Amino acid sequence: MILGPDEEMLDAWAAGLSADSLVVARPLPSQLLTALQQRALQVSYKAAHVGRAQRRLAPEVRSDAIAWVTANHGVDAQWLTWLDALQLGLNRRLFLGLTHHESHYAFYPPGARYQRHRDAFAADGYSNRIVSLVLYLNETWSDTAGGELVVYGDSKGDAEPLKRLAPLPGRLVLFLSADLPHEVLPAQQNRYSLAAWFRGSSAN
Repeated sequence: MILGPDEEMLDAWAAGLSADSLVVARPLPSQLLTALQQRALQVSYKAAHVGRAQRRLAPEVRSDAIAWVTANHGVDAQWLTWLDALQLGLNRRLFLGLTHHESHYAFYPPGARYQRHRDAFAADGYSNRIVSLVLYLNETWSDTAGGELVVYGDSKGDAEPLKRLAPLPGRLVLFLSADLPHEVLPAQQNRYSLAAWFRGSSAN
């Protein structure tokens, strides 16, 4: 049986989101992490799009490929259940009004990147993403492989990053979607991850 984050983890993550809009952890049970790492090698990926109303391919902006998670596969269903528990825990502590989430696998071949962007904008309120999550599924990662997630502060002019996070196996990054611009740098090896977003009641 796969359980969600424990109460101590949830307390710490809620405090981190409140103070810094960002949490970095390695919380997954090894059994679930291994299963997700294997699953990431099996799914069928399609080139990722940009935009909302008019979605389009823009490899100059992002050159990853994705595969959406559904409950039709056992491992994916376990992951979605884990996200359910996280959503409930964050709501109880931060009163975010999260009602549902979505998730996809992401594959970055060598040289692929995702330019600096935000996952949501504050003006959209609860009609957009509220909390973002990334879980890294690489089985190994060297210090020289690149592929870091670079997180910036809220100001548009911030050139120096707040964090540079290598996609280490099992590392999870949780942040407030509208608060922190970020980018994915090119890597020298295949880079696998899961992304998830938690939305509010009026999300579309």
